[in-house]
Amino acid sequence: MDTIPSSRRRNTAGFFRVLAFSTALSLVAQTPQRSASVHPDFGGAWSSATAIPLERPAKLKDQPFYTPEQAAQLQKKARGADDDPLSRLETGSLMLPSLRTSIITEPANGLLPSLTPAAAAAKKARVERLHHPSEAKDMGTQDRCLVFPTSVPPMIPYRYNSNYQIVQTGDAVVVEAEMIHEARIIRLDRSTHLPSNVRQWLGDSVGHWEGATLVVETTNFNDAGGFYGDAGGMYGWDRNMHVVERFSLLDANTILYRFEVEDPTAYTQPWKGELTFNRVLNPPFEYACAEGNQDLPNILKLSASQPK
Repeated sequence: MDTIPSSRRRNTAGFFRVLAFSTALSLVAQTPQRSASVHPDFGGAWSSATAIPLERPAKLKDQPFYTPEQAAQLQKKARGADDDPLSRLETGSLMLPSLRTSIITEPANGLLPSLTPAAAAAKKARVERLHHPSEAKDMGTQDRCLVFPTSVPPMIPYRYNSNYQIVQTGDAVVVEAEMIHEARIIRLDRSTHLPSNVRQWLGDSVGHWEGATLVVETTNFNDAGGFYGDAGGMYGWDRNMHVVERFSLLDANTILYRFEVEDPTAYTQPWKGELTFNRVLNPPFEYACAEGNQDLPNILKLSASQPK
C-alpha cells in the first residue's frame, strides 16, 4: 500500500526533473572537444513556445525557479479559458525542464537591465509614435511587415507562432522564423564580420563549433527604430548590440538555447538568458504578411481622427 503523500511524490518528481536538467547543463558545459567532422544536426522544425516570461514576475522576485506545485498551477491557468487574448500563450513545454521563473538568468533578479538615458529617451519617443502614429514609419516593424522581433537574435518567444525551421550544411546554418518568414544565415565558412558600414535587420551572424555546441556571434545590427514597444512590448537595441548565442542538443528533440547580450549604449550592463526549443512534426506555415499592410491606411486614419 502506498503511504507516501501525493504532494511529496510531486515534490520528489519535480526535484529529479530539475536535477536531471542541471546535470544535462553540466554535461553540455563539460563536453570534450569532438572531431571537426562530427557535429550535432540541428536541422528540422522547432518551437520555442513556453509559459516562462522574458522577465521574472514581481511576486517571484527572489525565486529563480518555480516549485512543482506552482508550475502545475501555472500550467492549469495557461491552458484555461481567458477573456484577454493578449495574455494567451502558446505554452509549449511550459516551464519544463528547467522550471525557471524567467528567461533572463543574469542579472540575478531576472529583469532586463536599466536603459541608458539616451535609450530611455528613444524608448519614450518610440512608444509615443506607436500610440499616436501620423505616418507609416511610426507603426511597428511587424505592422509594416518588415521584421518581427522573434527572428532577431536573441530569439525571444512571442505569444504565438514561435516556430522555426533550421537547415544546416557544412558552410552555414539557416534559421527561418515563422514570423515574418525571415531567414537568418549563420555563416560557418568565415570568421570575420561584414564591414561596419553594412547594417542589417538581423545583424551579421558568424558561427563556430566548440565541441558539440554551436557558438554564434552577431553584430552589424541597424538601429531598427529601437523595437521599443513593438509587438506589444519587446526589448530594444541599437546598432551597437553584440549577441552571443549557444545552441546545444540536450537530447534528439530538445535544443538548449543560451544567449548573452551586450549593448553599452542601450543597457547599463550585459544580460543573459536561456530557454529550450522543442522539436515539432510540421514546419512553419507560410506567414503571408499582407493583412498588416492592408490595415495600415485604416489605422492611420483612425489615429488621425482621435482628439490630440
